[in-house]
Amino acid sequence: MLPDEPVPGEPARLQKVLAAAGVGSRRACEELIADGRVMVDGAVATLGDKVDPGTAVIYVDGERVVADPRLVYLAFNKPRGVVSTMDDEQGRAALADYLGEVDSRVFHVGRLDADSEGLLLLTNDGELANRLTHPSYGVAKTYLCQVPGPVGKPVRRALLAGVALEDGPAKADAFRVVDTAGRSALVEIVLHEGRQHIVRRMLAHVGHPVSRLVRTAVGPVRLGGLKPGRTRPLTSRELAALFRTGPDQVSSRQSS
Repeated sequence: MLPDEPVPGEPARLQKVLAAAGVGSRRACEELIADGRVMVDGAVATLGDKVDPGTAVIYVDGERVVADPRLVYLAFNKPRGVVSTMDDEQGRAALADYLGEVDSRVFHVGRLDADSEGLLLLTNDGELANRLTHPSYGVAKTYLCQVPGPVGKPVRRALLAGVALEDGPAKADAFRVVDTAGRSALVEIVLHEGRQHIVRRMLAHVGHPVSRLVRTAVGPVRLGGLKPGRTRPLTSRELAALFRTGPDQVSSRQSS
């Protein structure tokens, strides 16, 4: 924590808290407050307000701003062969082996099986973790999968209509063939549920077992060019979009 950074438990001027959270300069934050664009704990803020950065719920132009400097939000590109636990009793490579530069104790949101790779979110914010994992919020996850090709149009229709698995029906939100080369195809599938091995089981059910699986996005957060085994902080825009995720988005997506 920097010397001039607001301290949780000690009220500080709102513009100082906003500037420390990366919203803008103190002068710019004062203008946002004066224009009535900032809300704190459900009320429109005014110049001169003081807030506790550790407890205040702050919105700027309707977007959530995380002001508590103790909270950590990371994107991690999990390599294949790494188990989705912080430590593994069997001595296998685990998430903590890749977090040597992370000072705070974080936990993973959701999981990827050891044979899968790609985007995992790591945080110490229990509120956001619950939001991202609770079934009612239905956060969409995007996967790239290598499967036997070619993949015909009936496969897409079946996945979008829903397939019957041993533990109940499963339905893709979106599906497309990205590329086909010889007897191999690269497909992208989007779904919002998180049952164990759900993507692999769905594709196997329609005759295209997965040989490689990479999760490329969780909601608005994309893997992008993040290298395997590396982490990066989430941007303020990504965080605001994650906090917007809710059951109303699920309803609108399913009805479209």
